[in-house]
Amino acid sequence: MWRRPVRDSTVLTGILLSLTLGLSLQKNENVSKTKITILDVLKPKTFNSRTFHINITAEALPPCLVRISPDNPGLDVKLEDPAGAYTKGLLSTRVIPTAYLLAMAVGIPSNLYILICLRVRASSTAVLYQSLAISDLLLLLSLALRVHYHLNGNNWVFGDATCRLVTACFYGNVYCSAHTIACVSLKSYLAVTRPFLYRRLPKTAWAVGTSLGVWALFGVAVVPELLVRQSYKLPCLGLTTCHDILPLEEHSHALMVPYRLALVFLGFLVPFVICACTHVAVVRHLGHSGLDWTPFIRVSTLIFLIFTVCFSPSGLLHITHYIRLLAIREDWLYGYYSAAVCLCCFHSCLDPFLCILMSKTTASKLHLASIRRISHRPAALE
Repeated sequence: MWRRPVRDSTVLTGILLSLTLGLSLQKNENVSKTKITILDVLKPKTFNSRTFHINITAEALPPCLVRISPDNPGLDVKLEDPAGAYTKGLLSTRVIPTAYLLAMAVGIPSNLYILICLRVRASSTAVLYQSLAISDLLLLLSLALRVHYHLNGNNWVFGDATCRLVTACFYGNVYCSAHTIACVSLKSYLAVTRPFLYRRLPKTAWAVGTSLGVWALFGVAVVPELLVRQSYKLPCLGLTTCHDILPLEEHSHALMVPYRLALVFLGFLVPFVICACTHVAVVRHLGHSGLDWTPFIRVSTLIFLIFTVCFSPSGLLHITHYIRLLAIREDWLYGYYSAAVCLCCFHSCLDPFLCILMSKTTASKLHLASIRRISHRPAALE
């Protein structure tokens, strides 16, 4: 009578331990089955992001994240986040596409006019003008899909391959335009300050080689934009972005920040320094020539000012944006940068009018007068 209760108690305890262990194993099994990989992006664009793994049940997740898996990655961005505010704000959904449409409406027909109708006496100058017109035209045409993207609430519907192509085309042609303008400025500098050297140069061959070199340089420079994924789903916002929001801390995108920083240095700073130095040298040289070159100086100054106003804000914001990303992982400047990029597009629609204006300044007369002046002053030849 005394031993039986002990046995019964022992058996009961064993049964309870077995049930507890079984329930625990079942719970752990359920949790492991609902393990979900979430890509968490804190801020917009070439923005800082990180990947982390958590063990939670599906019921604890927001409904928009339940379908996320490693095979169907998405970015967790909410409306109150900076990225969500940007993608749903008036700047990106109304102001930017309106500016793009205006640039296209003016720029496409005017650049076609340069390609088809404008006749320039100097063949080397014509080559540079046509190269600039082609670059500007491709840039403006690439904006058509971007306009649809922004008006559609920043929801990209054309696939990742098209997003990569449009992104590469946009940046490549922006920097091609800037470098072609720098080549035009360098040509004017040589004609004014080094006329004898300029006369000996094979100018047409030089212009063709320079234009092809610029196209080849930036054709290669934008290849990385074609190699990485540019479009990501934002399940909580119900849209897919193109280029605006990227997981930069992922291995696939880890080098994009230094790459784009180097690209903007090459594509913006180099032509800006060339244009600034050549403009100052030409104006100073003509100012001491003893001849009245006021119309040419005004046109040259106007071209440099437009170049500065259109390219400098986006270039400086681009550089600052990526430096802050590298240094302190902050990227709130992206909204300002996106607005400044519109100015680059306006430069593409102004370039044809600048080409027409330059063609009216009788460059051949300028070169001849400069040569005559220097020929009477042998000391100034070098």
